[in-house]
Amino acid sequence: MEFETISVVGLGYIGLPTAAAFAARRKKVIGVDVNQHAVDTINRGEIHIVEPELDMLVQAAVAQGNLQAFTRPQPADAFLIAVPTPFTDGHKPDLSYIEAASRAIAPVLKKGDLVVLESTSPVGATEQMAAWMAEMRPDLSFPQNAGEASDIRVAHCPERVLPGHVIRELVENDRVIGGMTRRCGEVARELYQIFVRGECILTTARTAEMCKLTENASRDVGIAFANELSLICDRLDINVWELIRLANRHPRVNILQPGPGVGGHCIAVDPWFIVDSAPEEARLIRTARIVNDSKPHWVVERVERAAKRFKEPVIACLGLAFKADIDDLRESPALEIATELASNYPGSVLAVEPNIRELPRHLADKVELCTLNDALLRADVIVVLVDHVPFKNIDPIRLQAKVVIDTRGMLARG
Repeated sequence: MEFETISVVGLGYIGLPTAAAFAARRKKVIGVDVNQHAVDTINRGEIHIVEPELDMLVQAAVAQGNLQAFTRPQPADAFLIAVPTPFTDGHKPDLSYIEAASRAIAPVLKKGDLVVLESTSPVGATEQMAAWMAEMRPDLSFPQNAGEASDIRVAHCPERVLPGHVIRELVENDRVIGGMTRRCGEVARELYQIFVRGECILTTARTAEMCKLTENASRDVGIAFANELSLICDRLDINVWELIRLANRHPRVNILQPGPGVGGHCIAVDPWFIVDSAPEEARLIRTARIVNDSKPHWVVERVERAAKRFKEPVIACLGLAFKADIDDLRESPALEIATELASNYPGSVLAVEPNIRELPRHLADKVELCTLNDALLRADVIVVLVDHVPFKNIDPIRLQAKVVIDTRGMLARG
């Protein structure tokens, strides 16, 4: 297929870089997002998220006429859906964004089009997406009814990139492509080979869905071991950072680094999709989630013990994002910790987050967003929650009169 026009539905941390990657190969790309601010920003050649190198790609793509954003779907040859997949109460997958996107693009579909679900999803979501589109377009055939001869090709290709390195990894990483039929997968592979240099490996849609969930659940279990180890070491008065460094000198041991919890839209969410699909079997995966979800509360308890030393303590939270040097606050344990501290110490919590300009609405009147210098001057308790580069250059002398709780081991590691 030629794929003259490619539509990307959802212009967030994955959708916008993907749209820019296709546009950089001189394809006409139509971006779709319900956020009017995001659409207007992109059409000015600017970006509404923080990701290295993305601003230059978007600026060039818009200037050359290869990328344009809309709030409603437009006709195209291929549609990539990259919308959120959160969970509801009880850790049940919420497919409402996928359903809304599927029903939105259905009216503009034509025979021969390809629809790829990129959103990380529970097993069976791609089939459900096809069913929603089929319900809207009974005049077209879809894979679950017509097999290889369907009018619309449907596939799943989960993203597997690291925030802060998205532009490079989109191009270089291998892609797992799961077609609802073999032909669907082959057509989807042709699409991704427009810009992907890594290998595009074909499988079934269900296996592709489970592959992404497995990757993140595996990492979650590893992090849970490190986080549980940090709790044990705190109880036994052992430096966990030194312990891990020594243990990792074993040729077959590679323990991850503990932290204040696990954040982001992937690792903190995806394992629950597996648990929901196979609750009796996913015992280790469920336990890892419980360990990691409980870590922020343990950090808050440590801060509260330290704060008792002061009559009117001022607490500074260094970092709110879920990982270093990005602005993404989704499922961030640092944000959860700052929120709980703000409730317990109203008017006494400072936040230093160099990658955002304003606090989330629920914190705006409870926490003061300030500079690192201001926080070091005013705070009694310093809580290192994210290892942003600016924090690594803190002069140790400025911390001597403070109580420092370093959840990242950043200062301990130099």
